[in-house]
Amino acid sequence: MDSTRGRLDKNGASGMPFGNDGASPRLSFRGRLIALVLALGCLMVLVTAASITPARKGVETHLQLGLSPCSFYRTTGIPGPDCGMTTSFAWFVRGNLVASFYVQPMGFVLALLTMVTATSGVFVALTGQPVYSHLRYRVYPPFVLMILVIWALAAWAWKAYSHAHGLDGWP
Repeated sequence: MDSTRGRLDKNGASGMPFGNDGASPRLSFRGRLIALVLALGCLMVLVTAASITPARKGVETHLQLGLSPCSFYRTTGIPGPDCGMTTSFAWFVRGNLVASFYVQPMGFVLALLTMVTATSGVFVALTGQPVYSHLRYRVYPPFVLMILVIWALAAWAWKAYSHAHGLDGWP
């Protein structure tokens, strides 16, 4: 057992990286730094999405970033599970949530989670209050994972259906 468990430093933080040892109301400097780095990573994704123009056809926005075309889409003619994600993020950061959801529902969810993670990371870095303590008894990870997998499959089905019927893209 760790001899420092339960002990707090002069700032009220424990030596644990995330300070969740039952006694610490705040994160350590290391935990706050990790939260800040995570927030900055998420902000970089959102800023990148803001720097590109969403493709009206709902796919291939990522080509503006110098990435190669989707081999699954080129080979099969069917959008892959991640087709439209970049477009969805690009619409999301512009505030067009309907377009973001329409072109790729899973992209909308991931963009929303990216924004929430960035905001939470900044909050944690500034206050030292761990966000996970608020979620501990409200979120059951296996259930959340199952919902996300089902949502991702449904989003892929929507993308394939909308493409097959000429409904993909955003006017």
